Amino acid sequence: MTNQTINPFYQAKILTKPVIIASVVLAISMLLFMTLNANGNWDFVLPFRFYKLMALILVGVAIGVSTLLFQTLTHNPILTPALLGFDALYVLIQSVLVFALGAVNIFTTQPLLKFFLEIMLMVIASMLMFRLLFNEKQQNLSRLILVGIIFGVLFRSLSSLIARLINPEDFVVVQSASFAQFNTIDKTMMWVSLAICAVCLGAVWRWRHQVDILMLGKSYAINLGIDYQKLALRLLIIIAILVATATAFVGPVIFLGLLVCALTNKISQQMYHTERLILVSLISVICLVLGQTIFEQVLGMAGVLAVVIELFGGIVFIILMLNRYKKAIA
Repeated sequence: MTNQTINPFYQAKILTKPVIIASVVLAISMLLFMTLNANGNWDFVLPFRFYKLMALILVGVAIGVSTLLFQTLTHNPILTPALLGFDALYVLIQSVLVFALGAVNIFTTQPLLKFFLEIMLMVIASMLMFRLLFNEKQQNLSRLILVGIIFGVLFRSLSSLIARLINPEDFVVVQSASFAQFNTIDKTMMWVSLAICAVCLGAVWRWRHQVDILMLGKSYAINLGIDYQKLALRLLIIIAILVATATAFVGPVIFLGLLVCALTNKISQQMYHTERLILVSLISVICLVLGQTIFEQVLGMAGVLAVVIELFGGIVFIILMLNRYKKAIA
């Protein structure tokens, strides 16, 4: 990205063509999700699907926005918070809780308490890792990915060790937590998650013009009057909270953010976050809602949406890595 890409004095448009098209596609996807194969059972179907739809919207927006902000801070379209091993950390937390307290414990009867504990632990770990990586004077893609892989391997190794120590019934509980689950939604947890994400997204939208200037680079941002360290720390906290909330709510979705940000970068007409924040949220929710509709109503639950997202996200990650390698040797 060149320094001429962003004009800090330009007022970006919100209703651009990609945003309008994505909004129409999302509206159609939501309509299909709520009504397809309802067979007249509206009293049961509409409330049941409504809460699932709200969960899909919550996770889609949280993952999409957090990934976009992280890529803006690192000036790299490949890095995502998920690549730093937070999915493995979530599974490790589940494994430790089951190992220490058993599959049925106080957190089973108090899911909201477990939810807040998971958010707190993941936010603390996220901030430690973000601070470690973001303080590097020269950020190197290979180093950042390597550190993330090391943390991921460490967490997975500890989870594997615990899996060998617990009984098979407890292991099934841990295994089920390794994939995102959109079929069982805790209503209280959902409203709490919505409130947390709404506060974070409101702050991000308020800072969107300052985030635009961050894309110019640290020196340009400081010269234009931005308190770089303060703004970067705020954004890192927001990223950590959004990722932790989405993961604690439904489970880990590793490559969703990378996939939707890659699509956003392809179709976005502007580099301004006034458009990109909205567009990445719309695309992310479309992927989840339309994908869940296909799996539930067309394929008859003959698969898991999270697995397909990881497959396509992994392919996109490999393509982006190969493209950067070709540019580096060109």
